[in-house]
Amino acid sequence: MVDELFNANKSYTAFHYLTISLAMTQPITILNAACHTNPYPYYASLREGPALAFNAELKCWIASRAAVVKEVLESAACAVRPITEPVPRNIAGGSAGEIFSHLVRMNEGKAHAVPKQVIQSSLSKLDLSGIAAHTQQHATRLTSKYDVRTGNGLTQYLFNLPVHVMGSVLGFQENALPALANWMSDFVRCLSPLSTAEQIDAAHIAAKALQNSFRHLLQDSQAKPDGFLAGLQSEATQLGWHHADGILPNLIGLLSQTYEATAGLAGNSLTALHAHPDILKIMRDGGADLPQKLSQLVTEIARYDAPVQNTRRFVIQDCEIAGQKLQTGDVIVVLLAAANRDAATNPDPDTLQLDRPDRKVFTFGYGRHACPGQHIAEQIAGICLHHLLSMPAFDFATLHWTYRPSLNGRIPIFTQPLHNKETP
Repeated sequence: MVDELFNANKSYTAFHYLTISLAMTQPITILNAACHTNPYPYYASLREGPALAFNAELKCWIASRAAVVKEVLESAACAVRPITEPVPRNIAGGSAGEIFSHLVRMNEGKAHAVPKQVIQSSLSKLDLSGIAAHTQQHATRLTSKYDVRTGNGLTQYLFNLPVHVMGSVLGFQENALPALANWMSDFVRCLSPLSTAEQIDAAHIAAKALQNSFRHLLQDSQAKPDGFLAGLQSEATQLGWHHADGILPNLIGLLSQTYEATAGLAGNSLTALHAHPDILKIMRDGGADLPQKLSQLVTEIARYDAPVQNTRRFVIQDCEIAGQKLQTGDVIVVLLAAANRDAATNPDPDTLQLDRPDRKVFTFGYGRHACPGQHIAEQIAGICLHHLLSMPAFDFATLHWTYRPSLNGRIPIFTQPLHNKETP
């Protein structure tokens, strides 16, 4: 669900969206940076400019320094959605828009404070060892379905693994997981201004299927008092959140966040190992501390090559940020990936360091909008890498990829066979 925040800025035109697919050849801008081969020199040039720069063409402010990014994300005057458009216009009125309207991470105010507390508290109680067990199980099963030695197989594997893991955590049966992954694939495509009319129609259908599936799951969870959903419902009752129509969309939202961000985190970890043979050798050598090294790697990749490169904030009341007076209705592009590489926060920021001291990562948000699923995503990505490293036939040296067209997600798509021939 990495593109949705761009839907609200009317200054973006179809021409701008088309430049995304040409990111490798067009001059780099904030529109195509996320899927550019190397956006980091561009981000560095932005950090060297004004603390909060105004882009006259796109009619938005740009925050690239870590201190300014923190200030924007902490400001009560900067909201995740514009007041005049709480739901992106391209999905409003359909099932996908209905789900979006209830997402606590996309809404502000008292009405969403308790739901947010319920979701965060429930996720914090998840047993990471259970996540690990599910990931190991599905990593093995999915490599029997997808040939990860081929570009397409590897891409499908990376997208499906997080959904299968979290689907199992939520209580879905094994035979329901393939359909769940397909629905999620269709659903997330409507959350970008790059979406076609056909993709939006498919997303509404998928949203309805997801709502029905999760409704049955919630009903069945009553028979599993020790499960995650039973615990979430108990937490909701205790805190006074009785709105079932709000619980369902946020469970779907949890799955959609896992789907893309974790696939990007694992994929960017693979591309980093391809580009850093010295670190790959450390991982290949293994040892008893390999899980710890992989955990360090994934956390560093979240900083070094973030799967979510930027987000948006909409000014809902006149305020001052970084010495600039902002007016209600102003839009701020918050460059999380640029802040991650700010030397004032992370010294020697362009170096990939496994044991980086006091690492600061903005990829998963900050402060009141920090993502509660960060450790889950890192756990899944780390075990995914462990599984691929254990496969002698998986050759990192032959990886080849582009990036999925996106305004803010950096998600590699592996595009050619990792061997000379695709395996039948």
